[in-house]
Amino acid sequence: MGARRATSQRRLPTFVAVSRFSYTTIAAPAEAKTVKRKSRFLSFAVPVETEDEAETQLRQFRKTYYDARHVCYAYVIGPEQEIFKSSDNGEPSGTAGLPILGEIHRRGLTQVLVVVVRYFGGIKLGTSGLIAAYSAAASAALDAAGTVKRVLSVGAEAKFPFSAMQAVMQVLNRSEAKIVDSTADENGLCRLELRLPLSALQALQEQLEKIHSLRFSAEQASGACNAVNNE
Repeated sequence: MGARRATSQRRLPTFVAVSRFSYTTIAAPAEAKTVKRKSRFLSFAVPVETEDEAETQLRQFRKTYYDARHVCYAYVIGPEQEIFKSSDNGEPSGTAGLPILGEIHRRGLTQVLVVVVRYFGGIKLGTSGLIAAYSAAASAALDAAGTVKRVLSVGAEAKFPFSAMQAVMQVLNRSEAKIVDSTADENGLCRLELRLPLSALQALQEQLEKIHSLRFSAEQASGACNAVNNE
């Protein structure tokens, strides 16, 4: 068996389009089986949220398929697909991990791990054959998984005197924000905890900050956004 090879990069290829406010990922875990000249390829598409989760899943796959000739993979992490990694796991360089990664990128997906397990059938496939086989295996698993668009949301907080309540509610009723929690103290200071699509944050902030004595704050978008289905 050749040396195990893994590649990790942090820049997204220029051919992949991304959005600041939403991303596309797989709808559900899925698996598929393909055969190429007696070699069996078992492929799996798994949703993952972090690199640590992806690596944990990979350890489990290696343990489960310890008897396989190769356990190759690629994953993409981050709303803007900013983190990705692939491995040929002993196959000739560039014939396994990169074709798998290419299928993920071609579909514009993120938050996904694709693993392709190969049981060698005794017939060498050659460079072009391996690339085609791993691409087809990854594609089969991703086809089975389906896709879903997720919209990034962010938490925010507004504090204001009770006298501004009507003006605040008029702004909120015209926005996409949802009130998660509300409180008021004995001095009449009101606090609203909000959640809204990240894409709507700037417009809401601009409208609320026109209200006298209102203080508005929001979570940092880079690390505090939650993903919700865009149904």
